[in-house]
Amino acid sequence: MLLATTAPADTLSRVEELVRAEMAREKVPGVAVAVVDHGNVVMAEGYGRANVEHNVPVRPETVFQSGSLGKQFTAATVMTLVEEGKLALDDPIAKYFPEAPPAFRAITVRHLLTHTSGIPDYTEGTIDLRRDYTEDELARMAFGLELEFAPGSRWNYSNTGYLMLGVLVRRVSGRFYGDVLRERVFAPLGMKTARIISEEDIVPNRAAGYRLVGGELKNQEWVAPKLNTTADGSLYFTVLDLIAWEKGLRARAVLRPDSWAATFQPVRLTSGRTYPYGFGWVVDQAAGQSVVGHGGSWQGFRTQLTRYLGNDLTIVVLANLAEAEPDRFVSGIAAIFDPKLAPPAPGPIADREPEVTARLRGLLASAGEGRLCPGEFAYVRAGFFPDTAKRYAELLKGLGEPQRVDLMERRELGDDRVYRYEVAYEGGRTFRVRIGIAPDAKLSTLSIAAE
Repeated sequence: MLLATTAPADTLSRVEELVRAEMAREKVPGVAVAVVDHGNVVMAEGYGRANVEHNVPVRPETVFQSGSLGKQFTAATVMTLVEEGKLALDDPIAKYFPEAPPAFRAITVRHLLTHTSGIPDYTEGTIDLRRDYTEDELARMAFGLELEFAPGSRWNYSNTGYLMLGVLVRRVSGRFYGDVLRERVFAPLGMKTARIISEEDIVPNRAAGYRLVGGELKNQEWVAPKLNTTADGSLYFTVLDLIAWEKGLRARAVLRPDSWAATFQPVRLTSGRTYPYGFGWVVDQAAGQSVVGHGGSWQGFRTQLTRYLGNDLTIVVLANLAEAEPDRFVSGIAAIFDPKLAPPAPGPIADREPEVTARLRGLLASAGEGRLCPGEFAYVRAGFFPDTAKRYAELLKGLGEPQRVDLMERRELGDDRVYRYEVAYEGGRTFRVRIGIAPDAKLSTLSIAAE
């Protein structure tokens, strides 16, 4: 790898200072960072420990798990088959899955790629993470789920949908999706160590994944080997692999220009409104420019790749801790290269919808008393009732009325209005609360997290 020293030394030293400070704040054992500025690799470094037990340092060659950052590679693989004419984006998946139940027959390949299929995200209640499944068994699992909404009408993140894309690749190509991915994407781009996860194989420079339990570092939890090969994000790669991927993205390699254009096009819902997600990419705006990227979280790893298209700046952060916040690393590094990319200073904004804030107060009171009403919610993820509702009851129990409720952000996402609040209680307890309101006035989102 040739490092182009186009960034001033003080810029790189500030990046290193930020990385080490964030690692300490978040208690992250190890991090790998890459920065590509106008096509020049100005940083590819490792920090901390890839393996705490053996005291192995992180290097640029350290192999991390991808989590859902791997979805963009699944999408690219699918698009190679679209270009070959083996499937079409608007084909109903029932063309390839004749066993699909009637409710699934309106779902298209495009819906799977854009998380608009309505297929719920699989959870530990619907899938046993310690059991090996065949692809056909996984498909049957998916077909046994009740759709959350009519296909195309809403957006809701679905690992199940991407798992199905992997099965689809085999059905149209006759080969395991990982083999097609290696042949059509990894090999042509020179991604030499990118591959499907395998605990059985000898994988040089493999990092260990960790999690925090009561503030103490623990090893990642075990997942059945075959279940760790699905197309929703079961990859190994290094920052060097992702530098090669960035080079391919800049060159519009592997796919035709029209396929890349479709990949980065925000999905259009049946209402006519768009949602900021393409094919395996979040497609959004920041500081007046287009920003595309994706994160991942799986088995003690957190990852983020973000491309600031206006600045022609790409930042990759790979971390080996489940609780890490790689997006904080990315935004901090971006602001060092261009202060305009710094996230807006957090602070309250004008609250012009007091009725929404009043509704929030009522929700918090109901949550703390364990009285959240399922009839007030629509489209929330499987498991919200009773599991998440019970957790919120434990979190807010006995806190009483909030002393302060500040609106921090209001945004429209697809057809929903989404609000983010900071809520403070007596005794210094502060929470970040996010609610989403659908056009039918029902709640599509409620998340409560302690500051």
